[in-house]
Formats: sequence, structure tokens, C-alpha cells
Amino acid sequence: MSQKGLIEKVISAAGMEDCNPNWTPTTQASLGSDPDGEPYDNVKWAYPSIVGMLLYLSNNTRPDVTFAVSQIARFTSKPKKSHAIAVQTILRYHQRTSDKGIIVAPDNTFNIKCWVDADFAGLHNREPDSSPNSARSRYGYITTFGGVPVYWKSQLISEICLSTLHAEYVGLSNALRALIPLRGMVVNMLDFLERPSESTPEIYCAVFEDNQGAFLLATNQRLSVRTKYFCVKYHHFWSYVYHPVKNPQGWVVVVKCLTDLQSADYLTKGLVRVLYESNRHRIQGF
Repeated sequence: MSQKGLIEKVISAAGMEDCNPNWTPTTQASLGSDPDGEPYDNVKWAYPSIVGMLLYLSNNTRPDVTFAVSQIARFTSKPKKSHAIAVQTILRYHQRTSDKGIIVAPDNTFNIKCWVDADFAGLHNREPDSSPNSARSRYGYITTFGGVPVYWKSQLISEICLSTLHAEYVGLSNALRALIPLRGMVVNMLDFLERPSESTPEIYCAVFEDNQGAFLLATNQRLSVRTKYFCVKYHHFWSYVYHPVKNPQGWVVVVKCLTDLQSADYLTKGLVRVLYESNRHRIQGF
């Protein structure tokens, strides 16, 4: 599943048909507001127009550029030349991968799986120290249904997180706000199709978290003096989480995964080529 025509259109709109291709869509350094940078004049190509097309791509078939596009979209109203260079970096990556997207390979199950990650204070030293944005964190998650990616997101957290645990847990909570209704929709769909009772499918819902603190807080569900300041809204999913003693009827299984296998990693930060391509292959198949 790809959008080669739109990719070629956006590359042509920016006049970059003969550009040198990149292996990754962004550098490892987060993109800041660059308050002292030279403004981009929108003469060669219109920044808002290019960003709009890239957003459409990232939201439909290209989760691999979602983080990079989310960064440049922050500065649509007053872009700087450094932001325009970041846009060109994404286009150079698209030049290399114009015929790529998501390889749709269902695994013949109704399983819903979600990978969640966060980057704590990733804009530190990239924004002025006097700006609250310098302490902002980012979360990202990607959800698959039957082994096929169906929903993904990369977003800065509006509040200032006080720890890595805090940032990871905010991401976990927001991911489950999307997963819980998705599971309900799948159940309703299967009921509507009136599948024979003897073939009632098992819907396994797993959420993969690589932060030990967030994993324990979600599964043990015990507040301490170090975590009681979390807003109640972040515990909304506790009643759905399976626990052999506390909640044997729960249908969400939170799984501790290795950081190397955290498939939402490329939604929260810029990665080196080897890690980036490994992450992309696990989710998109190329």
C-alpha cells in the first residue's frame, strides 16, 4: 500500500526531482524553533503546502516519516530556513523510497497489538532555556490489527513531564484511549457478521512497553509517593488490564518488551540508519 503518485507530486512541487536521496527522513537531533534563524521566504516553494501533502502521506501510508513530519508541522506559520532544510531532508528520503509504504500481510488473527514509546525532554538544548518547550517530551504509538498497521501517532506532550516514567505513562494512557474503542469496534463487527459460535475468535490485545516503571504502574496499579501526583485521567484503563488476581476478566495485556524491539521508537526520535531500518521493517515490511 503506497502513494507513489503523491510522493512524486510533492517532490516536483519543491523542485527536487534531481536531489540526492537520503537513507533516513531526519537527523538524530530534534528540530527546534530556531528563534534567531533566518526566516524562510516561501519563494521557491510554499512551506505550508508541502507540509500539508507530507502530513497526508504520513497519516495514511508512511508511519516511517510521521515523527519527522510532526516536527516540521510545528512551524508552518513562521518557518525558518533550518525548517525548510528539514523538509528537504524528508523529501530526499521520499526520493529513495517513493514506491514504498506498508506491506499488507494479515496474520489471519483478530489480534490487536500496540507499541508505545516516549522521549523524555527531547527538546532540551534545542529550544531556548527560557521557553517551556525546552522541557517538552514526546510520545508515539503504533497499533496493528491482524498484523497490519492501522493507526499511529507522534505528538508532543502538552504538559511538562517530571520523569521518564511520567512521559512513558502519558504515552501508554493515550495509546489505550485509541486501542480500547478499536477493540470494541472489532467485537461489534464480529457480532454483526454473526460468526458461528464454534468459531468465535479470540481477540488478543497486547500493549508493548519498554519502560519498567510504566509497565509496573500499569500492571500492579499501585500508587506511591513518587507517582500519586499523576492525574486520574492517566489511570482510566486500569479496569481493562488483565491481572491473574485483581482482574482476571481484563482483556488488555501489558507486555514488557526490549528497547531493541520497541517498534514505536521511530515515532519519538531520530534514529541512526541501522536502528531506523530495523524498526521500519518490523512494522512496514521493507
